[in-house]
Amino acid sequence: MAEWGSLGKVFIGVGLCIALVGLLLLIADRVPGVGHLLGWFGKLPGDISIRRENFSFYFPFATSLFISILLSLAFYVIAWLFRR
Repeated sequence: MAEWGSLGKVFIGVGLCIALVGLLLLIADRVPGVGHLLGWFGKLPGDISIRRENFSFYFPFATSLFISILLSLAFYVIAWLFRR
């Protein structure tokens, strides 16, 4: 049963990290000079954007790939730290 307890702690830690990132993104819009630092986020080359008269479609393909790579690296580092 010890495995479930440690897994629960990992989920709580990941949830707290996600909440912290969310709060930082909310605060970044309100602090002068910081909001434009993340202005590129969601507007990378490779993001698909189609606009017509009564229709618009946006799929952040490159941004999703970038987030996936960052999360993979973060989880790799976390797993490496726990193996030590």
